Amino acid sequence: MSSGPKKQLPVLDVPVGSLNSDGSRNFVHPADVRGRFQRVRWVVFAALMVVYVALPFIRIGGEPAVFLDIVRRRFYLFGATFNAQDFWMVFLLLFGILLALVIVTTLWGRIWCGYACPQTVFLEGIYRQVERRIEGPRNVRLRRNAGPWRWDKVWRKVLKHGLFLFASFLIAHVFLSYFVSLPSLWTMMGGSPADHPVAFAWSMGMTLVLYLNFAWFREQLCLIVCPYGRLQSALTDEDTMVIGYDVGRGEPRGKIKKQQTGERGDCIDCHRCVVVCPTGIDIRNGLQMECIGCAACVDACDEIMEKVDRPKGLIRYDSQRGLRGDEKRSTRGRLVLYGIAVLAWAVGMIFAFQTHEPFEANLLRPPGGTPFVVSDGVVQNTLQVHLVNKADESQTYVLEAQGDDVALVLPQPEVTLEPGADRHVVVLARVPEAEMRAGLKARVEVRLEGGSEEERVTLEAPVLGPVAGVGGDQ
Repeated sequence: MSSGPKKQLPVLDVPVGSLNSDGSRNFVHPADVRGRFQRVRWVVFAALMVVYVALPFIRIGGEPAVFLDIVRRRFYLFGATFNAQDFWMVFLLLFGILLALVIVTTLWGRIWCGYACPQTVFLEGIYRQVERRIEGPRNVRLRRNAGPWRWDKVWRKVLKHGLFLFASFLIAHVFLSYFVSLPSLWTMMGGSPADHPVAFAWSMGMTLVLYLNFAWFREQLCLIVCPYGRLQSALTDEDTMVIGYDVGRGEPRGKIKKQQTGERGDCIDCHRCVVVCPTGIDIRNGLQMECIGCAACVDACDEIMEKVDRPKGLIRYDSQRGLRGDEKRSTRGRLVLYGIAVLAWAVGMIFAFQTHEPFEANLLRPPGGTPFVVSDGVVQNTLQVHLVNKADESQTYVLEAQGDDVALVLPQPEVTLEPGADRHVVVLARVPEAEMRAGLKARVEVRLEGGSEEERVTLEAPVLGPVAGVGGDQ
């Protein structure tokens, strides 16, 4: 039994919203929109900006909550301290962030782009707000931009771009404080740029990049530079929650008078969903790479539906199946695989933190040195204990010889290191030539003064020298 002709979207030959028909740049000026999703976005924007500014000020264990001290190769993350030898843990952390992004995208589409991406947070939360306050609503801006250069237009443009530069300057310096600490940043800002040329170059370079991005490049970063949108088709499926247009309910679209006669669907073709889109697309053409999931079109359409006395949700958060009216699948294989990946990542992180020690010690041979020397019937090897203090305070380490087969000389049995400091401590291993044999090893125990049994490590290295009866070295 036929249920009638299936409603289809009209075939449109429309270029990307940020491009004109001749391929030139179409500068997108989204209209203002209010609604429940925009209120949520504003709360998220405010929270993220507060966190971004506050983290360098919040101190945990005497250090900023997040401080990446490149100069001293010390990294502080919410009370935990890491050094260059712990850099391998960064890969685990980055893998966890990537995995979280994949899972979020599979479940809720590009909600990250619309609500939490720094590009969106700063562009929508700061720069476009400045633009709207100074230059007015969308229609006023477009009309003024198309008109001649008069004083009203000049002073607004100058003030707007001046505030854009100031905002970029502040954002860049907050970012710099994650790497040089706030006290150092204040000192640098109060001194001559020649005293800190590298930091000055970074701050000015970042200010310029941020200004050009948010004042001119804008949505092009999402459409051209960022690869995330292009991965959307691989990360989502028909059960992913996305923003979509209900074709069955909205088509065929038409003006309100024809809709009241029953000749059209609920969409009155007002284009309100298009003019509020920050990338200038028409969501009625289906899920597109340019959609960042900001839900501006949802709030705009709901507002119109309320005015024409139609149910909200013509444009809504739903899955592709839901928009077609199909039942959702009960299980999704990719989520099972992602769950296994999360479990493996969690095990890796637990192992990483369990094996993270307050100090690091290795028994090495000096680079470029002679493996051994024989003098007065004694074979001597010169070794070095490389000590690294990974704690946040000064630590004293005690070195003790282990075993009776090899005589060890420890010129410096106690070593005190400042936080993050390292030192090479000389160890001399001696064996009578007549007692030299294969398999001899020098063993040194390094322990933290006053520390527990777990805060000690035994190091060993082979002793090299001529082996009696073999006619050569080990």
